[in-house]
Amino acid sequence: MYDVAVIGGGINGCSVAYELTNAKKSVAVFDMNGIASGGSGAAGAFISPKFSKAGELKELIHEAFVYSMDFYEKNFPHLLSKAPLLHIAQDEEDSQILRLYKQNSLLTLQTSSEELLQTLIPHAKNQENICLQAGVVNAQAMCEAMTKGADFIKQKVQSLIYDDGMWIINDEYSAKHVVLATGAYEILIQEPYIKLRGVWGHRIDIKTSTQNPYSIHQFVSISPSKEGVLAIGATHNVHYHPQKNSLTYDIEEGRAELLEKASRTLHLEGIEILKDYTGLRSGSFDYIPLVGSLVLSSETLACGNKKIKTPDYAQYLYYPNLSMINGSGGYGFVLAPYLAKMLRDEILSGTKINEKLAPARFFARWAKKL
Repeated sequence: MYDVAVIGGGINGCSVAYELTNAKKSVAVFDMNGIASGGSGAAGAFISPKFSKAGELKELIHEAFVYSMDFYEKNFPHLLSKAPLLHIAQDEEDSQILRLYKQNSLLTLQTSSEELLQTLIPHAKNQENICLQAGVVNAQAMCEAMTKGADFIKQKVQSLIYDDGMWIINDEYSAKHVVLATGAYEILIQEPYIKLRGVWGHRIDIKTSTQNPYSIHQFVSISPSKEGVLAIGATHNVHYHPQKNSLTYDIEEGRAELLEKASRTLHLEGIEILKDYTGLRSGSFDYIPLVGSLVLSSETLACGNKKIKTPDYAQYLYYPNLSMINGSGGYGFVLAPYLAKMLRDEILSGTKINEKLAPARFFARWAKKL
């Protein structure tokens, strides 16, 4: 029997496994295909803040960015490539957001080399841009490094039953606590208030004679050069879902889209496609991730309107020893270490997670509509 079973081997699940194994807990990570075999493996894994107007998501990602840069540098420095992040506005609306961000930023902004910009990205000189210190991590290697202290079980979890104080997984394994980190694939616990957006992503690694010292974000993200190799990605396709679409994803079309978007920013020469990465990322419908315990909807509804109408989520009934970490969208590698720390503290110490992140918020909205 394990202390914790983490279902899902993406960056969210791997970050939770890392936190709990470091706390001397026995952990098993389940994934049907392998570590970082889904959306996390296809992610660009850029560690950057969110350039947007003020709001809860921007503040959350800002805090997570500061935390995660420090986390990766302290714990996995060999898998973090620090480089100046150059964000170039796509249009006038984006330019206004960047100007506002510069005025109110708490981060140390860097001055990009105008001479280098003029040579590398001539049009950027005439467009609003922002430059700050950020980084890129090796997605696959990072997830694997985080799970070294856990047992990895390559299985699709088809059965999850709570019995006599423990969770039984596939009638074969048991754990005191379960963490669901399955992304936009099957959630296992069927609750009507839990709905996630699947965002299909495609990233490519290319060999090119073009040298790039920046981590560039504009129409698509482009990594700094490393031994002549650039990573470009990832696309955001909300219409394709591998478990729902009958047609196979068109790799060639995806490559063409990535290269076309990258070429609007950077002139690439001598391109050789080295590898494709594809996978499904998950996003929530209010764009805020979901972290914490899951509400038992039928049992809570059976208690009557008083529990449903109360703003106190502590009044709801919850699954025993069951948590979720999900819905990070395109900021998985920024948010995961920060959110995993919160979830670790809740599991081990009962520390309350901010209600704005709790899955219970979706139950509250769903129940009020009934």
